Amino acid sequence: MLDGGGVTHDLCGETMGTGWSVRLVAPVLTALAPLRAGIERIFADVIAQMSHWEAGSLLSRYNAAPAGQAFDLPAAFAAVLDCALRVAAQSQGACDPTIAPLVDLWGFGAHANVRQTPPDAAAITAALAVCGWQKLPYDPAQRRLIQPGGLRLDFSGIAKGYAVDLVARSLSLAGIRHYLVEVGGELRGCGLKPDGQPWWVALQAPPGLQARHVNRIALHDLSVATSGDYQRSFQYAGRLYGHTIDPRSGWPVNDTLASVSVLHPSCLWADAYATALTVLGVEAGLAFARDHDLAALFVCRQENTLTDILSPAMQALLD
Repeated sequence: MLDGGGVTHDLCGETMGTGWSVRLVAPVLTALAPLRAGIERIFADVIAQMSHWEAGSLLSRYNAAPAGQAFDLPAAFAAVLDCALRVAAQSQGACDPTIAPLVDLWGFGAHANVRQTPPDAAAITAALAVCGWQKLPYDPAQRRLIQPGGLRLDFSGIAKGYAVDLVARSLSLAGIRHYLVEVGGELRGCGLKPDGQPWWVALQAPPGLQARHVNRIALHDLSVATSGDYQRSFQYAGRLYGHTIDPRSGWPVNDTLASVSVLHPSCLWADAYATALTVLGVEAGLAFARDHDLAALFVCRQENTLTDILSPAMQALLD
């Protein structure tokens, strides 16, 4: 049991096209309204900077800017871009923040129509030509980003994870030591529940298939992010085309790999690495996870069942 007589308080709402929730342990008479207001300000700021749904966001303004226009980035935007570019470099382009044209082409963007058939090869080649993280003229020391002409950023795969980190930090600064933060399935847990148990969370899994062996984990000062092809997808000619696009080929990843979950102290980095590992696939992804000491769970389809493949760091956490 925890000292201090704390009880669990629940806050929840909607943001970024999904739901959010916070469970926190605090005294019974804790004023929750200021905490909620602070959380909602965080979400509003992330949307104002990084939403590809909002025409007035910084990201949307950058995407629409003419060649040569420079942007002095706020710290939050720069932190997300820095992470995306570092993982892009580490993974040799498996994670690419300039992937927006391909995401739109495949029908998974903010204003694109859901497809029923894959785009033709010529359209994919044309979209690939206007992507490429190496083309970004970015000075991280000055936090200065220039639009070279036609490049379009997409932070939809990592912005939620960053929002989780910001909310967690705000709770810690407010003196809350025990909490579980969730935004759209990305989570961070800190401390313990009032009964002394850790924050146990269920890992996301494709519907309609038998559950795999590892279906829940304890988050103790850890975050978890999951990338899965079942979240947004369409089927054509017997294949599932998921929303995770390989920036190197322009095609959705192979549908054998159902999902990848990554545990990391930062939910932003867990989000970025989950995307990169999904694109790399099981064999290359496991090698990458070993090389970077990442705790990763690969969930693969085998007929009507799901098979777990764990990186060494993930196996060590579960032992």
